[in-house]
Amino acid sequence: MPEKSYALIVEGGGMRGVFAAGILDAFYEQKFDPFNLYIGVSAGACNLASHLAGQYKRNYRCYTDYMLRPEFISAKKYLRGGHFMDLDWFWDYVDKYDRLDRESATTLGDKKFLVVTTDVETGEALYTEAQKEILDDLLKGSSSVPVMYRNFVEIYGRKVTDGGVSDSIPVQEAYSRGARRIMVIRSRPAEYVKSSFFESRILPMIFSSYPALKKALQTREKRYMESVEFIKNPPADAEIIEITPAEIRTGRTTRSRAIIENDYFQGHVKGYAIVSAFEKK
Repeated sequence: MPEKSYALIVEGGGMRGVFAAGILDAFYEQKFDPFNLYIGVSAGACNLASHLAGQYKRNYRCYTDYMLRPEFISAKKYLRGGHFMDLDWFWDYVDKYDRLDRESATTLGDKKFLVVTTDVETGEALYTEAQKEILDDLLKGSSSVPVMYRNFVEIYGRKVTDGGVSDSIPVQEAYSRGARRIMVIRSRPAEYVKSSFFESRILPMIFSSYPALKKALQTREKRYMESVEFIKNPPADAEIIEITPAEIRTGRTTRSRAIIENDYFQGHVKGYAIVSAFEKK
């Protein structure tokens, strides 16, 4: 990795990730790729995988078709003991009908693609380099929102869960790895302040048998806002380009295709504006 790399970070957020999908498709159309470090979290990692594989509009198809099918998000399935967000069904389905090119997503020369997960036993963020053999597990683990997906994914003998629990916006990790130009694609408006009684108070109680994970859940909001502060006030030797939606109607589990498509096209338009501004510098 070069001493001063240019990083692209893509935040997660469930169905809100469609905004980033629009941006990445615009980048693909314009052959815009000045980056040598990519870090994805949850849905953001999945978006990056398809993008790096060169599978144009695969993310769009996922958000506007496969992820809207009743088998993927289902309260009925959850009440019967299954997953509210059935990642197992989703991975099997897309593997059959719109398979991810794992080879292309992980064969990047001197560039690196990192996927963020949370270690269940330590509560710490893991930044694992994507490799063909473990890519499916990495992406599923990073996307496995606690409670919505009942299982933990195991990678190299370690149980992991949603990367957003430990590091939703890994800007400081990118900086620590030498990145001095960092582009961050967020799934929330710039002024968003993270605050959720369920996530910080109720959810930790459910995982009381995993004390480190419980603590990570309790302190998630604080770490999230610390990352936002780092973006707003980066070190003197760093430039951070923050890309956010003006507003986003899509939520984590939105089922309306019209709303989702609107936020995809918002991202797509913004992607063109970003490249235009970049080329004028």
